[in-house]
Amino acid sequence: MPAIVLVGAQWGDEGKGKATDLLGEQVQYVVRYQGGNNAGHTVVTPDGQHYALHLLPSGILTPGVTCVIGNGVVIDPQVLIGELDALEARGVDTSRLVISADAHLIMPYHRALDKVTERYLGKSRIGTTGRGIGPAYGDKVARMGIRVQDLLDPGIFRAKLEIALRDKNQVLVKVYNRQALELEQIFTEYLGYVDRLAPRIADTRLLLDRALEDGATLLLEGSQGTLLDVDHGTYPFVTSSSPTAGGAAAGSGIGPTRITRVIGILKAYTTRVGEGPFPTELFDANGEFLRKAGGEIGVTTGRLRRCGWFDAVIARYATRVNGLTDLFLTKLDVLSGLERVPVCVAYDIDGERVEEMPTTQTALHHATPVYEYLDGWFEPLDSAKTFADLPATAQAYVRRVEELSKAPVSAIGVGPGRDQTLVLRDLV
Repeated sequence: MPAIVLVGAQWGDEGKGKATDLLGEQVQYVVRYQGGNNAGHTVVTPDGQHYALHLLPSGILTPGVTCVIGNGVVIDPQVLIGELDALEARGVDTSRLVISADAHLIMPYHRALDKVTERYLGKSRIGTTGRGIGPAYGDKVARMGIRVQDLLDPGIFRAKLEIALRDKNQVLVKVYNRQALELEQIFTEYLGYVDRLAPRIADTRLLLDRALEDGATLLLEGSQGTLLDVDHGTYPFVTSSSPTAGGAAAGSGIGPTRITRVIGILKAYTTRVGEGPFPTELFDANGEFLRKAGGEIGVTTGRLRRCGWFDAVIARYATRVNGLTDLFLTKLDVLSGLERVPVCVAYDIDGERVEEMPTTQTALHHATPVYEYLDGWFEPLDSAKTFADLPATAQAYVRRVEELSKAPVSAIGVGPGRDQTLVLRDLV
């Protein structure tokens, strides 16, 4: 049976939580395959309840779905337990959450180094959330990481922590003039998480393989977006993992031949949080209109998102890099009230028209958008139930986005509610 990948096709914050929630009732497993608590999903349930999820897969809100935090995720156990407690206090059953034994842990020194290095970078900062995600992935690649399974063996955990602190305290004290971290304090704190986490720890690769063999449908959910991928994004202003479809196989332990569909989530306009290039970014009243109408505030950080018009260059790039089979276009309703809606169809780079993603960082920084102007609409869209219910100009906008992105639009979000999605073709 199929494994379906859900990826952000811009810089993240596209509305993946809404898409996962829509699909949750049609799948048996939802797997988070990368990232940490540096991103978030907002899900609105049928009764109007809002849930902000950070580490937990969005399927946690759908009864009967098994949720998996895969090996490609980095976990801050304090944040995870806090998130579980908050959901349970609201009556959500979290008993079906499973955690990969091979997922890496975010440690206190990761958070400390993340914050201090960003501060010292000054104007060259990346714009991280300061939650230790990058340093945790750095230790993973350097083979100095501490994994979830290490908590089950206090001897191994202590030995790895001693080695890590010898290195990290040297940097914190001698380079950044910060206070050294205490081994005993961290050791005691993290062992205190074992009772809550141990019953959930499993070989999730084996679990997912058996689920597929038994006929289950799996949804693989990434955080952030294509343009934040450490390999394929706007480097160095990227995250530390691979949110693209290729990362789904590595971050879950599912072979790539098991993946049958790749759904890209696109906003009807574009947003970005943090530093880095953003060719269609708006600094005028239009940008403020999109920010207010779209409620563009980061779920995890509370930072205002940078806003701009739809960028077909990055949409085409996301289709190509991920092998997108479907597009889920979100927040189309936000564009209501505009007489004309610009769409970036290409870039002008030093007088040359460029229709594909620039090869170099320099070229992207020099890119200015080439716009095509489409007729807007003034009718609200939140009560639409079918594509035919949309104003003709809104329908034309969707079809032009589809044509420019080179992938079919299979679903459209016309509001935050679970029932405010127009399904043009089944996604499972």
